Amino acid sequence: MIISISKNNTQEELTFYLSMKKTLLVLLLLPTLTFGQATKYVRQALRLTDPNAQIELLNEALKIDAKHLDALFYRGIAKYNLEDFDGAILDFTKIIFYEPDADSYYNRGNCKFNLMDFDGALIDYEAAVKLDPNLTGAYYNLGNTKLELEDYKGAVADFTKVIRFFPTDYNSYSQRALAHMKLNNYKAAFKDFGACILIRPNSESYYNRGYALLEINYYKEAKSDFLKAIDINRNNTPAYFYLGVTHFLLGEFDEAIKSLTFATNQDQMDYDAHLGLAIVYYYLNDFEKAKAKFERAKKLLDPSLTIKNSSVFNDTYWEVNEPQIFKEMYKRLDEL
Repeated sequence: MIISISKNNTQEELTFYLSMKKTLLVLLLLPTLTFGQATKYVRQALRLTDPNAQIELLNEALKIDAKHLDALFYRGIAKYNLEDFDGAILDFTKIIFYEPDADSYYNRGNCKFNLMDFDGALIDYEAAVKLDPNLTGAYYNLGNTKLELEDYKGAVADFTKVIRFFPTDYNSYSQRALAHMKLNNYKAAFKDFGACILIRPNSESYYNRGYALLEINYYKEAKSDFLKAIDINRNNTPAYFYLGVTHFLLGEFDEAIKSLTFATNQDQMDYDAHLGLAIVYYYLNDFEKAKAKFERAKKLLDPSLTIKNSSVFNDTYWEVNEPQIFKEMYKRLDEL
């Protein structure tokens, strides 16, 4: 309805018009006021550190404005911090429905990754980098997702993109090295692990490079790295196991026993170390200890001892990485 004002309007008409105008102004102001109140709740929530308390305030904001994107976003983050990944996905999905943005795709991808929905995470990370090609965190997580999906070449490409942005990013070199390992590109993996040592010369870096060297049969060089890893961190139990393996492969049986024994003392459930000791003891003709360690390894893998063949050792280090030695030694140890 359009009302015109002129000098001919009666007093009653003017009074009615003014009252209508006041009502319209109030109606126009209400959305602004309610949106402002919702934003206040969001700001208050961001001052808190307890995710549950944050969610309570953000819920109040969303009661006022169900499409308040900031409230949805930060509630999604709070739910993620509480490991309510399904709930977080719902909030990020609402934002994407109303107004798609890279951060929401990225965070929804993180939720899906934690739920091991790697295909879903892949789609979200790809959408994130399409919207924001400079979102390096998404490239890094995209690389990790491709590792899980066994797309190792794709993973190498994504970690390489991160390294171009951040040439000293330790994690990207380390993860790219793992992808190279899966592709049997051991020399490339060795170079990346070397970069890790330059960036962060810690026990983990030497251990990882030692493992890469072991895979390409550089036993002496691998032994040197495992020794450095142990020298930096005496509690690096896996390094003792692989040091024992390299000693064995170099024919240093007494040293192999020392390292593998330390590994079993640190982790009594380490069936690979027990089997390794069984093999070394057999080489030393100490058949009694070889049999005891062999039985110990089998019992750790099959407590009920119902499996009567070599399949009990499927996917163990020796069966996967040293198949010829394993096949020969399993037969001999089983006959003891």
